[in-house]
Amino acid sequence: MLLDSDKNRIRHMIDAAMEALEYTCKQTRADLQRDRTLQHVLVRNLEILGEAASRVGPELRASHPEIAWRDMVDIRNRLIHAYFDINLDIIWTTVQRVLPEVVSQLQTILESKTGD
Repeated sequence: MLLDSDKNRIRHMIDAAMEALEYTCKQTRADLQRDRTLQHVLVRNLEILGEAASRVGPELRASHPEIAWRDMVDIRNRLIHAYFDINLDIIWTTVQRVLPEVVSQLQTILESKTGD
């Protein structure tokens, strides 16, 4: 059974990931380099994603080892604590290549646990 707290955190994770994806759908890596607002939007959404991931219960994380929980938390920590040294290539690659799969995985959890 999916705890309400975990369900809410997964929804927050999906929302943050989707927002980052929506902001980049018509953008390029060069746009990210030039657009400080886009940089801030992506960083903030990755921070939210990582914070929510850190608060998902250990049972749910253990039952879904295919999800890179630790990586999400680690990138959040890097963004929060080393904000002066953010690698925009990593941000862009994370949003473009990692987040679509993360969204799919998280939506699968919500759908599979709804009937419990």
